This record gives sequence, C-alpha cells and structure tokens, in this order.
Amino acid sequence: MSTPAALEQALFTAIEALPATAPASDEDEGVLHGIFDAQVTSRHLDVVARELRAAGRGFYTIGSAGHESNAVVATALRPSDPALLHYRSGGFYAARAAQVPGSTPVRDVLQSLMGAADEPIAGGRHKVFGHAALSIIPQTSTIASHLPRAVGLAVALHRAHRLGVEAAWPDDAVVVCSFGDASANHSTAAGAVNTALNTAYSGLPVPILFVCEDNGIGISVPTPAGWIETSYGSRPGLTYVQADGADTRTALTAARRAAGYVREQRKPAFLHLRTVRYLGHAGSDAEIGYRTPAEIAADHARDPILGTARALVGSGAATPDELIARYRELRAEVDAAADELIGARTLGSATEIVAPLAPRTPDAVARAAAALYDEARAEQPATLAESINATLSAALERDRRVVVFGEDVGRKGGVYGVTRGLARKHGRARVFDTLLDEQSILGLGLGAGLAGLVPVPEIQYLAYLHNAEDQLRGEAASLAFFSTGQYRNPLVVRIAGLAYQRGFGGHFHNDNGVAVLRDIPGLVVACPSRGDDAAAMLRSCLAAAAVDGTVSAFLEPIALYHTRDLHEDGDGEWLAADSGEHAPIGRARVHGAGADLTIVTFGNGVPMSLRVAKRLAERDIAAQVLDLRWLAPLPVEDIVREANLTGKVLVADETRHSGGVGEGVVTALVESGYDGRIARVASHDSFVPLGSAASHVLLGEQHIETAAVELAEKE
Repeated sequence: MSTPAALEQALFTAIEALPATAPASDEDEGVLHGIFDAQVTSRHLDVVARELRAAGRGFYTIGSAGHESNAVVATALRPSDPALLHYRSGGFYAARAAQVPGSTPVRDVLQSLMGAADEPIAGGRHKVFGHAALSIIPQTSTIASHLPRAVGLAVALHRAHRLGVEAAWPDDAVVVCSFGDASANHSTAAGAVNTALNTAYSGLPVPILFVCEDNGIGISVPTPAGWIETSYGSRPGLTYVQADGADTRTALTAARRAAGYVREQRKPAFLHLRTVRYLGHAGSDAEIGYRTPAEIAADHARDPILGTARALVGSGAATPDELIARYRELRAEVDAAADELIGARTLGSATEIVAPLAPRTPDAVARAAAALYDEARAEQPATLAESINATLSAALERDRRVVVFGEDVGRKGGVYGVTRGLARKHGRARVFDTLLDEQSILGLGLGAGLAGLVPVPEIQYLAYLHNAEDQLRGEAASLAFFSTGQYRNPLVVRIAGLAYQRGFGGHFHNDNGVAVLRDIPGLVVACPSRGDDAAAMLRSCLAAAAVDGTVSAFLEPIALYHTRDLHEDGDGEWLAADSGEHAPIGRARVHGAGADLTIVTFGNGVPMSLRVAKRLAERDIAAQVLDLRWLAPLPVEDIVREANLTGKVLVADETRHSGGVGEGVVTALVESGYDGRIARVASHDSFVPLGSAASHVLLGEQHIETAAVELAEKE
C-alpha cells in the first residue's frame, strides 16, 4: 500500500517536473487556486486522521485521498444547493466552505475525527460531512442509502414552493448527491435513479445531480472497466456527463455543464467523475493484499492535486515551488488546528448522546394536535378506517404542509379505501400516487420533510416495509442524531399490518413482524385499535412531526379497518366518535375497572380481550383491559400502575412469541420491581399461512381466556 510519505513524495516530484510557463490571462485562475487549496487541505486531513488514530486521539480513517476532484463539483454549484455526500467528500467540503465566509472546515473535520462534542454537525457522534450553514446534510451511508432521500428532496422542493411552504433552499436549487462506483450497483441506488427518471418522465421537476465518483474498486472488489458508463451512459431521460478527475480543467467544465443543465432544465443529470483511491479503503486496509505495487504506483500519475497543479503551472498562474510551498503552508495550518484541539471535550454521558434522538415537547404537541381536530365529526361514530380518513382530511385542510402519498392512495383511495376521496377534495398536489417501490416512497417522505413539508407516506402492507426498512433505521431516525437536531425528518408512515384478515390471507398480507420497528432508536410506533384512538393518535403523530420532527410508524390493524361490532353482529359497539381528546405519545388507555386481573394488549388483541373480559365476568372474574396503543415508547408508567392495582397481569400479544411486543411489557414489569403474577400468551414463531391454517399459529380468544382463568384462579 502507498504510504502518505510515498504519496507526497510522488506528488512533489511530479509537480517539480512541470514545465514553467509565462503568465497568461486565465479567468479561472482564482477558481483553480481555490480548488488546489481545498484538495490539499483535504489530503492533509486524511493524513492527520491516521496520525491522530495512531496517537489514540482520533477514531476514523476512511479518507478522501484520490477523490479530491470532487472539489470541482462544489465549485460548479452554489452554497445554497443542498448536498448529500458520501464519505470521500473532503475536497467538496473544503471547497464549499470556502464559498461561505466565516467557515472553518479544517477545525470542523478535525473535531469530527476526534469525536469532539463541540463539532458543529454531529456533535461528536460520528464522522460525517455536514454543516447547516453550508447546506450539507450529513449522511452515514456506505451503500447509497441516501439516494432515495436525495431524489425525494429534489422532487419535494418544487412541491413545497408550489404549496407556499417555506423551504430552506431557493426554488432554483440543485440537489447534489455523491456515491461510489461500487454503491452504484446497489438496489437502493438503482431504484433511486429509476424513480428520478420516472418522475421526470411524468413531467415533474427533478433537479438532482448524481455524482458517481468512480475509483474502480469497492474496498477490494474491482468494478469492471466501462461498467458505469454502460449502466448509466445511455439511460433515456438521464443526461450523462463524464470527466477525468485527474484533469482539473476538463472536470470543472464537465461539472459546470452538468450542474447548469440540472438548474436550467430541472431534470436529472449523472456526472461520472473518474477518480483514484489512495491509502487503501481505510487505515486498517492492507491494500497490498489485492493490488500489486505496480498498480498502486501507476495511480500516482492520476493524482487530482497534480491535475490542478498542472493547470496552474500551465497557465503561468503559479510556479511549482509556489505550489509546494502552499502545500506545506496548508499542512502547518492543519497541524496548528489539531494542536489547538488537544483535550477537546468528548461526549460525557448517555443522556448527552441520546438527547437529539427523540426530543419531546408534549405541551406544544398537544396544542398542535388540538388545532387539527374536526369538530364537525365529533358526534359521528366511525370505524377505524373512517376515522383515519377524516383525520387526514382535517389535517390536509388545516396544515398546508401535510402531504399524503403512496401506492394507490390517490385516485383509488387505497386498497382498503382508507384515503378514498382525499385526492378529489384536496388536490393531486397534496394526495398522490407513487411508484411501486417502498424505498422510493420512504425516500420521498425523507426529502419532503427536509423541504419543510409534513409527509404522510403509506406502505401498503407491513410485509412490504421490510425491504425498505433501512430508510427508517439508517436514514430517517438517524438524521437528527447525526445533526444534533439541525436537520430533522418529520414523518408519519402509515402502515397497514398485523393479521386476522378473513378471506384474504397469506404472509404478505398478514404480517406481525413488529420487532424490527421497535428496535429503531427514537422511532414512535403507534397502533390504534378503535376509531376514536386512531383519530387522536394520528393527530398526535402529525403534531409531533411538525413540532418535534418526530418519525412515527402508524401501524393500522387491517382486520379492524371496517369493524363495526364487538360482541355480536349489529351491536355497533366498535364504532366510536372522535371526541377531540389528546392521546399523548407513550400513554395507554384502560377499558373497564376490573380488580381481579389486568389484560395488557394492543391492536387486534383489544377487541378479543374485551370479549374475553365479558365472558370472565360471567365467572365472577373482574378483568380490565389495558390497550398499550403505543408500542414504542411503551407506556411503562401505565403498565406498572395498572398491574399493581390487580396484582395479576396477562399479556395478550398478537405478535410472535420471540421478539414480540410482550417481551418488552414483561421486562418493564420486572425492571419496575413488580412482584405480582405475570402470564403471557402470544402468536407462534411462524409466518402466517393461508386460510383457516392461520388460526393454528395466531393468538386467539380461547388462548387469552384459558390463560386468564388459570391466572385469576392462582393464589
């Protein structure tokens, strides 16, 4: 592997060999000097990162060496163009910072490398390129998972301006998104590019510049020569521009051309920037294990810093000695900044670390939720589906930032009719259909949130979420964490899920795999069982998104969408009027006041448990039913309080026995010191089969009743 010293010596030797040229008029002279400074600064930071790591003062060594040609991309754009960058973007960051007076890119990056708590974007939580004042949105992606968000932002900017919603960026902004050649093969990248092209083909503005920095290798796996051009060079609707990063002048011309096209035409472009990778994938990477010394040495001639030096010397704008002196001067500045940061404070407690994850201002959320209440429906008992529809309609009417979208939600009104009539009433700019691609649906939501909207995407079935779940885990829920709340993803993801559908079975339409959602830090998981709770909880989620930037998964039990009766046909006892009451996040609801037994449940388990409670009463067993409502955060305070009132708790959990919600309930009771009796019934560790076979693996009323009787009769 090439060492920093060997790389530097090769660069100096090549610069010293450049032929001197008489000064000539060059309108880009100042630009080239700026690019040189940005590239060299980035290179020094990469080397210092390794030195800090060796000294035990730094924690990250994935660098930008060889990719510094991305500085020309920053130069071709405006500092008001939002940028979502991959981890080799040091040159871009330094060049963008130079466009904004008062910026301190060297100090920023050093603090990030050191995990310093005063670092301006992530606050020591991770090494990211990000800064609100530079319009750089931090990304931790290594596999292009930020591309759907970037496309979503490009699409949503136009929509936000059209709706009169104030956005952080001007209406002629270009969204730039960078990634590597290996990441270009990932399904996330392919889906995002396809979504951009499909949307543009439909006639909507999609001002996004994709920048593929092609160094020809993904860690140790080579990318076939010509593959990126073959894959993306002739895509209908995608303007393709290529450039060699080792030739700074032509790369700058290409970047300007691509950025100008996107800004003027409001259509996607793909800048294929050929780069090189120096110093291995990261500090721990033994590059010599998969590359020959000759291959490594040959790449020295493709150094982007050398390309810029060649342009400067070739136009007479600088001499080789002047450039080497400037190189050393910039290294001294980096060293001085690193010395100043000796002893920089790092994060000191779990409380400090998690502070940006899930900020809660319950009073403000309660006020915002109340503003979304539609009094006209107060006396109209409704089903779960009707209540969700009415609540969405009221939110669309009262808050112009709210947009509802997903597969089939527009003209058709959803598979189950939950959004029926909303597009007709509120317009296609507010309620609209999307592609059949869950990653893109969530990516549009992520981008819409950044653009100032309050997005309500729908995932048609819970089973369809799993191939896109990283958009929630790795992108939505993490953004506030890695930006200390400077960027947020207000998002209410409606998900039709759980089981018990009659006449419409099978795994993909009956899925109780909720654990994957409950495992995401900061994510709110709501699960209403009746119409009045659905209305109140949905308002809470919408208000929390708008006020706190909360990311919520609103899990809607499909089997209860149109349920009207509880105990017998025609009783209408599962209809409920929306009273306008607030449903605070993380607070349960208690049905009944039985003193003998507390049944803790949620979703489909609520009506099942209420029917069981009625039959238990006939045995002189007084049971109350606690509806969790919120699966994350769990209503621990309410669980413990009601458990202590009866001293006997039955957890009726329709999710799977392993990893199910009930595990969290039991753990909460144990950790609280509850010393009463606990029993638990849950569905089997199985996928849900077709037809009547489902009853063999799903929790049923008889399971609940049998366990309840046994528990109640124990002394």
